[in-house]
Amino acid sequence: MTPPVPVSGSLVLYKGRPAHVLKRGEKYEIELADGRTLRVRAKDITLLHPGPLEGLEKLEVISGEPETAWELLQDRETSLAELAELAYGVYDPHSAWTTWLLVQDGLYFQGTPESIQARSAAEVAEEQAAREAKAAEEMAWTAFVKRAYQSQVLPEDERYFKEVAALALGQQDNSRLLHELDRAETPENAHSLLLKLGFWDATVNPYPRRLGLPDEPPALSPPMLPEEERRDLTHLPAFAIDDEGNQDPDDAISIDGERIWVHVADVASIAPPDSPIDLEARSRGATLYLPEGTVPILPVLAIERLGLGLHDVSPALSFGLTLNSGGQVQLAEIVPSWVRVTRLTYEEVEGRLEEDPFRRMYRLAQSYEEARLSHGALEIVLPEVKVEVEDGRVSIRPLPSLRSRDLVREAMLMTGEATARLALEQNIPIPYTTQDPPDVYDLDDRNGLARMYALRKTFQPSQQSTMPLSHAGLGIPYYAQTTSPLRRYLDLVVHQQLRAYLRGQPLLREHQVLERIGAAMAVNSSVRQAERLSCRHWTLVYLMQHPDWQGEGVLVEKYGRRTTLLIPDLDLETRMQLPGDWPLNSTVPLVLRGVNLPELDAHFGVAEQV
Repeated sequence: MTPPVPVSGSLVLYKGRPAHVLKRGEKYEIELADGRTLRVRAKDITLLHPGPLEGLEKLEVISGEPETAWELLQDRETSLAELAELAYGVYDPHSAWTTWLLVQDGLYFQGTPESIQARSAAEVAEEQAAREAKAAEEMAWTAFVKRAYQSQVLPEDERYFKEVAALALGQQDNSRLLHELDRAETPENAHSLLLKLGFWDATVNPYPRRLGLPDEPPALSPPMLPEEERRDLTHLPAFAIDDEGNQDPDDAISIDGERIWVHVADVASIAPPDSPIDLEARSRGATLYLPEGTVPILPVLAIERLGLGLHDVSPALSFGLTLNSGGQVQLAEIVPSWVRVTRLTYEEVEGRLEEDPFRRMYRLAQSYEEARLSHGALEIVLPEVKVEVEDGRVSIRPLPSLRSRDLVREAMLMTGEATARLALEQNIPIPYTTQDPPDVYDLDDRNGLARMYALRKTFQPSQQSTMPLSHAGLGIPYYAQTTSPLRRYLDLVVHQQLRAYLRGQPLLREHQVLERIGAAMAVNSSVRQAERLSCRHWTLVYLMQHPDWQGEGVLVEKYGRRTTLLIPDLDLETRMQLPGDWPLNSTVPLVLRGVNLPELDAHFGVAEQV
């Protein structure tokens, strides 16, 4: 039997909505519920009832007995016309439209106008339960949103905050709750809401996760140290000098006559190129140092085995260095070695610089520093602090300018320059660290902290490259970061190349080193940003824990009445308007006015002077 076709006055479906056929021709002219008329093809419409229908404005939804019809039609197929007769007692445009809405609802029936199937009793029961659960959930959500408006949430509301936390952590881009509360769906607003409603407290640091960084050490088992010949240097007292509490000592210093030895953790011995540990370290770029803890690039067991001074004797890659009369470094030799290392803090060494071997080490370090300065090295001396968190309490302590820090710094720079020179001479592709000269060096007559602050802003970021270019800030013609393979992936790449060179094995090609530089730089910027934002976060938490804080800021920059102040005790910058005219380097007494933790902002005022 040929199915009926729409004629003038028929009720049809067009894109899921009712339409009234006005005229039949090569195309159908139809009227929509909003009064628009269209000309459409026959295949674009589906007949619901042949009519006549005077107009859509008179189309009504009627009442009937759809459940009875469903019971009669169990386990069989039907048509729209038959279902309308059974459910509503008539097949006309009104019952046809009401029947189609019943099918669209999907509880009792499903299908097309030509073929409708009654759902089974089990399917209907399951659908009814799901709808009831959804309705109950919507009621619960509505009640929760009302409580959230009033900041009166309950413990059981925790489940609703998961998507808000995901936005605050950068894991998704939207939040139903923030949308309902008519607040911009940003990580900062999500963070603010979580704090306001008590789901988070101030000790939650979102920045490493927001930047997509891992929060656990690599879950890898490192291989054992390979059996190979190593120079026994255990007769030389070696010292790993670092901050108190350091957990990854990867360099130590010895002196033998006029030769200074820098011993570096021999990570490449167990992490050759493209090994599982190498690939994991490459994906992380650098160890993440946070006030609340450290996330290393290497497995914890690898650090325990290779860290210098963590055992009586440690494996190392040792660099023998000498300085000529002009303070220029020369690389005497590089050897895999065994060393016996004593761990000391900067403060401990500071008190021993007048005794050997530290006196001789420091003398060589001074000679090298003087040579760097004569070649244009720029010294920036700004306040530094160490921010630490223990059991949610924040402590901030200044890092004093110590000669022992200068000693270690110069020894590490010597090693980096000597390694770069060797790589250049022997055509060993490595990641060089370079820095262009400052764009601007006209600092007027500034002095003090204001000069240091302005000088730092002129510096270009250092870059890693396979091209051996100079490092302007350090005053070094060629430089490669070499002494922290436990902490920085590109230092490990340098060690992999040095070990291959020493053993006569194939080197990584330049394009392979470039690939590693690209991979490390892609993540290193996030690591540094996470560290910077985390330090600021915890500094502001410290201020929240000390709401009566008062201190001093030093005026380091002026734009009219807008000024930038550096707070030395916190290593924190703040911008504010100062009353009156204050010259650069003025010490301004400050009082804390408030903290906006999600926006990483602290507000200060000028303290009244008695």
